[in-house]
Amino acid sequence: QVQFVESGGGSVQPGGSLTLSCEVSGSAFRIYSIGWDRRVDGHKLVLVAESYLNGGTKYADSVQGRFTITRDSTKNLAYLQMNNLQLEDTDTYYCHAYSDVAHMDYWGQGTQVTVSS
Repeated sequence: QVQFVESGGGSVQPGGSLTLSCEVSGSAFRIYSIGWDRRVDGHKLVLVAESYLNGGTKYADSVQGRFTITRDSTKNLAYLQMNNLQLEDTDTYYCHAYSDVAHMDYWGQGTQVTVSS
């Protein structure tokens, strides 16, 4: 059973920073990508950032240049450094892992990020 340990959420003022972490364990198959999604319109999950085994990364346009994702592939552990946070970044951020071997997506329970003045 795939398990997630997520941490690092909280409340900050606009312009502040937070670092999220996510460690994935229990998968019988290789985890190809780890990242974070957030919900749009209350239900649809969309990409925030993700990191791939080959070292590549991908970001949503809204966070490009402000957020940085890093990964320790030996531990299936990823970090999301969130800088210059804005009010619109307020949301629950869900760690998302994908196994290319199993063709399966997995999500953690979510971490709340609140940006308010």
